[in-house]
Amino acid sequence: MKVTLKHYTPLEVCSMAIRTCWQSFEKSDNGGQKDLALIDRVGNKNKHASTLEHLYYNFYIQGISRACLQELARHRMASYSVKSSRYTLKEIKEETSFLPINQTNLTRAQKYLVFTPNESVNIASIKALENLREILCANIGNDIAKYAMPESYKTELHWSINARSLQNFLELRTSRQALWEIQKLAHNIYNSLPKEHQFIFEEKITQPYEKQ
Repeated sequence: MKVTLKHYTPLEVCSMAIRTCWQSFEKSDNGGQKDLALIDRVGNKNKHASTLEHLYYNFYIQGISRACLQELARHRMASYSVKSSRYTLKEIKEETSFLPINQTNLTRAQKYLVFTPNESVNIASIKALENLREILCANIGNDIAKYAMPESYKTELHWSINARSLQNFLELRTSRQALWEIQKLAHNIYNSLPKEHQFIFEEKITQPYEKQ
């Protein structure tokens, strides 16, 4: 899994939006400690979280499973541009067999699959990957063949989300009740944020990430 922050809104956009409400522009210190404290007080402590919607973040997320993508897509106040199975499944068609299951083929399969902590599940995923490869080699179209894709199949996307929705995402998905993979994703997203932005989100981190 790899998370890259591609773009983000400067904090002064949020502080100036807040100051618009009171016409208190003369109190701004041009993005200094006064403006940061204003964002924290109004957006977090006073719960006027709509002001945080002026802050947007765009992430390039690579190497998550389709299962994790389904969990991520439940967060509807965001924009998604996802790697297309219609146009990219040819990458499997060009591979040789992933069987028998040995160290070499495990390594090859890991290019396409997210492995879980359970060996039996991982073996089943590799067999499903081989089934998919055989279907594609039989010249079955991608739109039909993709129904045989395992949930562990890796994908990638660009994801844009505002700060208010990102707070909600981090609060829910850093919980130990969340899917283990999206817990990891949530912590990687938080860690990829600029240090000067993390104060907006740090209280939403439910639990430290525990590797599984």
